[in-house]
Amino acid sequence: MTRSIFYLLSLIGFSLLTSCSTTRSLATAPKMTNHFDAAQNQLIMSADILSPMRVWKITNKTDSLLLRKTCEKVIPNPADPVLNHFVKRLLVTVRDSMSLGVGIAAPQVGILKNIIWVQRFDKEGFPFEVYLNPVIKKYTDKKQDCPEGCLSIPDRSETTTNRAYAILLEYDKMDGTHQTELIEDFTAVIFQHEIDHLHGILFLDHLAKEMKK
Repeated sequence: MTRSIFYLLSLIGFSLLTSCSTTRSLATAPKMTNHFDAAQNQLIMSADILSPMRVWKITNKTDSLLLRKTCEKVIPNPADPVLNHFVKRLLVTVRDSMSLGVGIAAPQVGILKNIIWVQRFDKEGFPFEVYLNPVIKKYTDKKQDCPEGCLSIPDRSETTTNRAYAILLEYDKMDGTHQTELIEDFTAVIFQHEIDHLHGILFLDHLAKEMKK
């Protein structure tokens, strides 16, 4: 009887170990492609990766309604052809001579996905980097004044006073790794600005709150 119980427990233990191992391997395995809808696919694949996309503006009624929507999570997967194509076109858009921004979010080109590009002024060479599903976990109480503009708000620049000086950021990279990082100073403002876009928030909303106070 004792030997049978021991054998049964051994089998359960082995099953649990196998289950855990499978879960880890699935987490690191290539994911299925993202569910971009037909309209998103057409918009993304309508030109090559060197072609910038149209930046949506609040001065256009249809654009302004989309810019107020909340985005969806995206599955990190460099093998996803549509996702790969999109992030490259999004980078070309923010670096285009007609834009020359320091950051851009997917909804600014009509794609409601949690993807942003940010220029890292806190790194050597000021590189642009892409972030998937970015979430700000903590804000410092210390604030900073910062002049802000927006590619989606033409001919408007104002100084906001309620941006956190530093943030604790969690995000996914295209290779599927999940990272946590402390971001400070002006680069932290760019992240706050672009992540706001993923929730339908514009920097003008911060100005309105500041005026009420």
